Amino acid sequence: MASKLYVGGLAYSVNDDQLREMFAALGTVVSAQVIVDRFTNQSKGFGFVEMSTEAEAQQAIKELNGKDMGGRPLMVNAARPREERPRNSFDSSRQQGNNRSRY
Repeated sequence: MASKLYVGGLAYSVNDDQLREMFAALGTVVSAQVIVDRFTNQSKGFGFVEMSTEAEAQQAIKELNGKDMGGRPLMVNAARPREERPRNSFDSSRQQGNNRSRY
């Protein structure tokens, strides 16, 4: 079973391929993704790596957590499940009486 890791403290210049290479020396990387801002397409400084086994994931945490990369210490730990958040509705301001036509 694959194990997903959170990787924080990434330099903003790191891309998906570089993140994959960073973890490939410690085991089989199933996926690697740097999270980017949807409007600017700039890195947010963190990402997720999925290792093929739990043992490889634990080894990656042990080897890379706190390691200095590009002048910044990495934070590597097991990823938590994504929290469900209510979806924003762009129409909600109109429905709540924010009608400027009255002025």
